[in-house]
Amino acid sequence: MALEQSWLRQIGGEFEKPYMKELREFLLAEKRGKTIYPRASEWFKAFELTPFESVKVVVLGQDPYHGANQAHGLAFSVQNGVAIPPSLINIYQEIKDDLGLTPPNHGNLTAWAKSGVLLLNATLTVEANRAGSHQSKGWEPFTDAAIAALSARRENLVFMLWGSYAIKKSALIDRQKHLILTAPHPSPLSAYRGFFGCKHFSRANKYLSDKGIAPIDWRL
Repeated sequence: MALEQSWLRQIGGEFEKPYMKELREFLLAEKRGKTIYPRASEWFKAFELTPFESVKVVVLGQDPYHGANQAHGLAFSVQNGVAIPPSLINIYQEIKDDLGLTPPNHGNLTAWAKSGVLLLNATLTVEANRAGSHQSKGWEPFTDAAIAALSARRENLVFMLWGSYAIKKSALIDRQKHLILTAPHPSPLSAYRGFFGCKHFSRANKYLSDKGIAPIDWRL
């Protein structure tokens, strides 16, 4: 479990806690007889691509895609050549409506991550074809620690919390220091309840610009 250095300085102490030992043992046991996504080298990809001091926007997902070749360590993102998932199609639609940007023909969000968008799933692994199978095994305290560290030690970040699960994480965030944007999840089951029209992307960029921070280039 190798974490990017700036994040290691902030939350490296989590690796010494009992829950992380239990998580390691669980993952080792799972890997012996099951297929786990994403591959181990990509578990901390979100942290690797978006160092602590580089974060401008946080987009929080719940757990990785559980289909073959989909998950690669970034929330909502899929590898090149993989069909764009329905939730991401809806995210692209909102960006088009909000910013006038033509949706890309792929679902790889690496460029966002490199631009300061932390694409963080609350749970960083999943068993193949079993959605949510690694929830409550120890990842959530770790990712909560990451959110809490950003809230406490950074200023003027934008947190995009979509759906009831993500919105509950607002309890970890200092509203006096950061902008919290909430909306229904972009899933086809709920996007029409208020995700479409939320204008989170333009609102995030306006907030960053107003704080003297370079906005995110949402083009892919």
